Amino acid sequence: MLRSFATRNLLRSFARQSRNYSVKLTSESYDVKRGNYASLTESDVQYFNSILSANNILQDKEDLLFYNEDWMRKYRGSSQLVLKPKTTEQVSQILKHCNERNLAVVPQGGNTGLVGGSIPVFDEIVLSVANLNKVRSFDEVSGILVTDAGVILENADKFVEGHGYIFPLDLGAKGSCHVGGVVATNAGGLRLLRYGSLHGTVLGLEVVLADGTIVNNLSTLRKDNTGYDLKQLFIGSEGTLGVVTGVSILCPPRPTAVNVAFLGLESFEQVQRAFVKAKKELGEVLSAFECMDNTSQSIVEEHTDLSRPLSEQYPFYVLIETSGSNKEHDDAKLETFLENAMTEEIVVDGVVAQDSTEIANLWQWRELIPEALGKGGGVYKYDVSIPLPQLYDLVVDVNKRLIEAGVVGDTPEYPVIATAGYGHIGDGNLHLNVPVRFYDKKVEKLLEPFVYEWISKVSGSISAEHGLGFAKRNYIGYSKDEQLISLMKGVKNMLDPKKILNPYKYI
Repeated sequence: MLRSFATRNLLRSFARQSRNYSVKLTSESYDVKRGNYASLTESDVQYFNSILSANNILQDKEDLLFYNEDWMRKYRGSSQLVLKPKTTEQVSQILKHCNERNLAVVPQGGNTGLVGGSIPVFDEIVLSVANLNKVRSFDEVSGILVTDAGVILENADKFVEGHGYIFPLDLGAKGSCHVGGVVATNAGGLRLLRYGSLHGTVLGLEVVLADGTIVNNLSTLRKDNTGYDLKQLFIGSEGTLGVVTGVSILCPPRPTAVNVAFLGLESFEQVQRAFVKAKKELGEVLSAFECMDNTSQSIVEEHTDLSRPLSEQYPFYVLIETSGSNKEHDDAKLETFLENAMTEEIVVDGVVAQDSTEIANLWQWRELIPEALGKGGGVYKYDVSIPLPQLYDLVVDVNKRLIEAGVVGDTPEYPVIATAGYGHIGDGNLHLNVPVRFYDKKVEKLLEPFVYEWISKVSGSISAEHGLGFAKRNYIGYSKDEQLISLMKGVKNMLDPKKILNPYKYI
């Protein structure tokens, strides 16, 4: 049997720590040329003042910093204006004016992205949907939620929780990311294994096009086989085709019985064996299967006051979650799975949470990884899809490449701290991370296009859930052929012919 895990206080928040360097403008770091867009004038500001109240128009430099810089401090723009509309009609008026004036616009949600997709590159106007934050309706029979795009993901989940349902997406950034933002980036999250992707759970969208046209497709129907399913165009389009202002989404019943196990394994081969076994023996109650290497766990330990769940260190760790409606049934299934996995020497050691506090504690070891990795100065992040048998090979090969290049070390003159890998085994999604003391062009050239070429050779995807944004805009050819890219450009030209929406991104 597995040892129980004593309760620990893991509720330590991360404050953004100061860096010993300033963030360069993206346009300077990557030598980007400004497009042929108009510049903001006082007349434009006066027009926006006629639409929005004064406190929803930001021009102060200190206020603008949050909207001009990503949380990893890798990308930075020079927007002089942030607009925060409260209604879809206001979004429409803003975009209509910008389209007529040829003013570039960056739609922005919670600004938690990892590829620079919601950050201006030059002086684009930032259109924040933060004030579009109302739940519009909820059907307690069907579980269908209709909500504004600016509702924070965690708030949406708490709302449906009060009715016995769960939001079908969970992210580490749930306390700050927006529902519209996760739809616009097609976020995958921690429980895609159980609830599927947003392409399946989103039933309808309200979107404002570049010219101000409001497309109202907030359907609450599970089945509608009339014409093209146009909402799919906007899921994952990262604000390049239109601004999502409303979302209709199917929420499943909330599980009443949840278990979490945290396991130590000796190899990635054993991780794969554990996954196959979990699918067979846990079946319908398996809701998450997360894998983390020892490097990622060591960095979490270094930057927090936490004690590891297991007394010994192992090359790999797996967090398994089950969720259902019958605790006795689920407990028995999990116990049988763990006993068999240990008898067959697939799993070496592990713990099982005994209550809700311990469940939250164990999840912290997965959810705190992204921020912990950036605490040393910065991090190069690659969110990719790879066939499962080769998934961790990329981490090994990147680590070897960086060591051989002499950029990895324990002292300040070395930019690279380590190479870490973790992710969602259930959908073949690897998060390759290279934490650094400072961003360095030599390191970037070692990583790109090497990482994308490697992925292309195994027929993977260069982006699994974070999108393309600015970071991957030049590398889409490693995952899509010329015909598909041409079709994408055609859609962009049709819906945004002046290309004012989120320029310099995507393709």
